[in-house]
Amino acid sequence: HVQLVESGGGSVQAGGSLRLSCAASGNTYNTFCMVWFRQAPGKAREMVAYVEGDGVIWHTDSVRGRFTISYDNTKHILYLQMNDLQEEDTGRYYCAAGSAWSLSQSAFPYWGQGTQVTVS
Repeated sequence: HVQLVESGGGSVQAGGSLRLSCAASGNTYNTFCMVWFRQAPGKAREMVAYVEGDGVIWHTDSVRGRFTISYDNTKHILYLQMNDLQEEDTGRYYCAAGSAWSLSQSAFPYWGQGTQVTVS
């Protein structure tokens, strides 16, 4: 099994920065795709960014150029560096992992509890 624990959320003024962390433990060798999701108030949960084992990295259009996903394979920590935060970035951010990327959230069997990001 894989356990994921997010941290690093908080409240920040528009234009500020935060770095989210997702510490992975357990049988992480088969988690080939790791993903950041977020859920804004009144909206559905959306995929923010992902990184795959072959080095492919993707960020959704709304955060591209401001957010950077990365994975430390030695420490098994997924990061999301968030710069120039805007009010639209407010939401609860979740870390998820699975064997491969999928558009379906149900395809990711491992999830953290989330960490709140509030931009005002």
